[in-house]
Amino acid sequence: MLAYDYPLLGMFWTLLWFFLWVAWLVALFQIIGDIFNSDDLGGWGKGLWLIFVIILPLLGVLIYLIARGGGMQKRAIQKAQNQREAYESYLQQSGAGAASVSGGTADELAKLADLRDKGVITPDEFEQQKAKVLS
Repeated sequence: MLAYDYPLLGMFWTLLWFFLWVAWLVALFQIIGDIFNSDDLGGWGKGLWLIFVIILPLLGVLIYLIARGGGMQKRAIQKAQNQREAYESYLQQSGAGAASVSGGTADELAKLADLRDKGVITPDEFEQQKAKVLS
């Protein structure tokens, strides 16, 4: 009996409108984030776009996507590239730190031991340098 009260086509339209509403919300939040993260807009420009998007939400989102959609994509790509570079830089620094802790430290200790065995440095100097390497 419920199926007759709420036909399949009605359910389809309800789901369609729901998904369109969710897509619009996602676009709205991305646009608001883009407004605040945009370096080419000044404070007044950001404020005006934000007011426009809030006062006339459907029209504001559509006009923003038409007017600044391409720049929005470029800014998102640039932000992703900057984050990737920062992540790779962090990995290189931490990778170098890990290498110096494991392989690098062992290599330095081996060199110091070799210098001590050859008589280039004294055992006391070896212990001081070893403490520096291990700290």
